[in-house]
Amino acid sequence: MRYNRLGQTGLFVSELCLGTMTFGQASGRYAAASGVGQDAVDAILRTALDAGINFIDTANVYADGQAEEIVGRSLKTLGIARKDVVLATKFEHATGAGPNDGGGSRVHIVEAVKASLKRLGTDHIDLYQMHGWDPATPIEETLRALDDLVREGLVRYVGVSNWAAWQVATALGVSDARGLERFQSYQGYYSLVGREIEREVTPMLDAHSLGLIVFSPLAGGFLTGKYRDGAAGGRRSTIAFPPVDEDRGAHVLTAMDGIATRHNATHEAIAIAWLRQQPAVTSIITGVKSAEQITANLKAVDVTLSDEEMKALGDAAPLAMEYPGWMLAQGSAGRAALLATGVMPTGH
Repeated sequence: MRYNRLGQTGLFVSELCLGTMTFGQASGRYAAASGVGQDAVDAILRTALDAGINFIDTANVYADGQAEEIVGRSLKTLGIARKDVVLATKFEHATGAGPNDGGGSRVHIVEAVKASLKRLGTDHIDLYQMHGWDPATPIEETLRALDDLVREGLVRYVGVSNWAAWQVATALGVSDARGLERFQSYQGYYSLVGREIEREVTPMLDAHSLGLIVFSPLAGGFLTGKYRDGAAGGRRSTIAFPPVDEDRGAHVLTAMDGIATRHNATHEAIAIAWLRQQPAVTSIITGVKSAEQITANLKAVDVTLSDEEMKALGDAAPLAMEYPGWMLAQGSAGRAALLATGVMPTGH
């Protein structure tokens, strides 16, 4: 297991992160993606920790708080020292029907962190992430409230999830100008069939030295190949999250076939290995329902793809060249080549 530094901190997290969206029994549209009980979680967590995973990601809305409770009980049952695990959770999504039961207001943040600490059975959260953008709350209010949590010792670091690049950059500017705790990480969707993050977000993360925590690396199971040729059943038949262009995805699965065979590996391992070799990626969240599944995903850390294999996978479903992407690619090509090689390109 490799450990990567989180953002500009001195905190190191494992390259694979244990996701907990499957823990507990959710209702509504996410019911099919949940259902893992306490005993199974104990086995999953024990397997993950024994393999070197030190990073656990959860959220206050996963199964209406059950996921946090189950993680807290599991750590206690297994006798895991608090210092040996990096606990990350999230706030912002609505946890009730009231107008102040969600968002990034000081009121909601203070209530949310207290509730998460109680459910997790801990006195601090290592990484507290804002789950989404709140258009109703001034960003400075949110950042000052998060800064207070860090100063009080309830939270060690703060991060963000599912924001646009300009929103993150704006928040970082406010934090730097006001001397407030700045975001150290970004949690976002990234996979071989979902590469939109490469257009604006990953360049922003690189420019500001934020870590990237990837969710849905298998595109909700699509990259396992089990939904190939329109095969029905499973989670994606109930909730197609994240959305996948299946025609483009078919090209990716075909490209993965030969590579998986050469490495004697599963499609899951190849998909995760491709992400491990992306320079922007700090950690990859793997969501599982059994200890056997976490063991299968762990095999990705033993797979190293060649440059040719990385290119073949990337070429199978390249990032769409929407504006201003195609203009940037054309207008900046010469300078980018000069920066990379130190040699003036011909024709420029």
